Amino acid sequence: MQTLGPILQFLGNENHTWGVSLLLIAAPGDPPPTLQLDPPAQAGPPTSSVVPGHPGVAWRFDIAVPQGNAAVEVNYQCNGTAHRFQVPAQGTSPNLGYVSCNGFSDLRVKKSLKEPQALWSRLARLHQQIDRVDTTTYGPLHVLLMGGDQIYSDDMWTAIPELLAWTELPWPRRIRAPFTASMRSALQKHYAQLYMDHWGQPEQAAMLASVPAVMMWDDHDIIDGWGSHPTELHECAVFQGIFIAAKAAFELFQRQMLGAPPPATLPTQDHHNSGYRFGSAGLLVLDMRSERSPRRGDINATGGLLNAEQVMSEKSWRAVYQWLDAQAAVGDMKHLFVMSSIPVVHPSFELLEKMLGILPGKQEIEDDLRDHWTSPPHKAERLRLVHRLLQASATGTRITILSGDVHVAAVGVIESDRTDVPENARIVNQLTSSGVVHPPPLGVALYFLEQACQQIETIDRGITGAMYEFPTTRHRMIGCRNIMTIQPDAPGKGDRIWVNWWAEGEAHPYTKVIHAVK
Repeated sequence: MQTLGPILQFLGNENHTWGVSLLLIAAPGDPPPTLQLDPPAQAGPPTSSVVPGHPGVAWRFDIAVPQGNAAVEVNYQCNGTAHRFQVPAQGTSPNLGYVSCNGFSDLRVKKSLKEPQALWSRLARLHQQIDRVDTTTYGPLHVLLMGGDQIYSDDMWTAIPELLAWTELPWPRRIRAPFTASMRSALQKHYAQLYMDHWGQPEQAAMLASVPAVMMWDDHDIIDGWGSHPTELHECAVFQGIFIAAKAAFELFQRQMLGAPPPATLPTQDHHNSGYRFGSAGLLVLDMRSERSPRRGDINATGGLLNAEQVMSEKSWRAVYQWLDAQAAVGDMKHLFVMSSIPVVHPSFELLEKMLGILPGKQEIEDDLRDHWTSPPHKAERLRLVHRLLQASATGTRITILSGDVHVAAVGVIESDRTDVPENARIVNQLTSSGVVHPPPLGVALYFLEQACQQIETIDRGITGAMYEFPTTRHRMIGCRNIMTIQPDAPGKGDRIWVNWWAEGEAHPYTKVIHAVK
């Protein structure tokens, strides 16, 4: 008897074949699961793995679906239960969904929501084409992008007695305390149960069995603010032990690494930055947590800082740039979506800190912004990313950043008037959708965020970052739970991308059209 799944993962699109993996968590002692597929889809033999902190067994199937001239529906039976997913036609770009912030940083908030899973239900209706889009006919989803905070681990500090006792130690003892075997065991159980509980919700389970996902973690998949805590805390044995336990759960549940390499991982780097191609579009997924670290402040012999604060390592950035250069050399990519779990364009913390004062709820916003790209220690690293994205845009690819984390919907724009960027390629859009479950900031905090959004940031000489008014509104942030769907023009109808935000309580979507570079 399976206890979780099936959960589909998108592996990539090569040689006109759509790759998908399928994850099941079975009860201990159960026989291997059965999988039946409609031809011509085929699956290899399953692989299995233990589940750290859980008595069940994880099983993975790899599925290959040949693409033809028309989209196909793949029907499959897993342990006798019927499911299906959609595969786009050969050479076409897929319909995408995007969600983030799938949980609660404060469980007290959960009790105030009548329908915590309402937006998962709405996403299912969109996928099943029960809800319709007025501006264009929307087809079923082919890939679901999950942009971070797939789980919220925040309650570990009270749920695990040994961690609670550790937090009450004086600071010097806390940073010297060992990471014990009992802590490891409790954390493994805690993370496994979080995934089982979150993805076992009927509304989420239905979507995860119907649309292959591409997932990338953010801080709450580890601990709130991972990588932005004081250096002594970040490097202490307990924090590093927490990270190792979270990483093992992430790689099993989100990346389905049961003896197989993670999907589409970029070469020559050690973590989970990944690149995908489908039709005339591409997807670049940045891993912004595996290598994140605070500034140590050690001084080398020439007076420079050692181990300076970073989001991603130099090795990972080289892999990202090499992938971008390879796509530019081929020259057939019209749209590139870049998944950045934290927004590249957002109000700076310094400005918000002055505005927020003693507002109720400000702590949550501070936690969100301290490790953002607009935080001063990250601005140099962000500048490199901005220049490389503009450089990629100049080769004829429209770049669109997809972000979450901040519990609002928003549109940001990076714009250049520098002569080294062609005029028709000087805009990089940023689309933020957050969260699918987590509620928005308090109204008064949202008001100050709105005011901060009216400031235009100078990123570099001739390059600015700004928050634009949300489509059809006079606001720069939509303060309610929301999800996003992204659809290319129908074949032969153009190279536009249709973006729809579906906000809780709103019957119709907010729509933005993104044109290709001409």
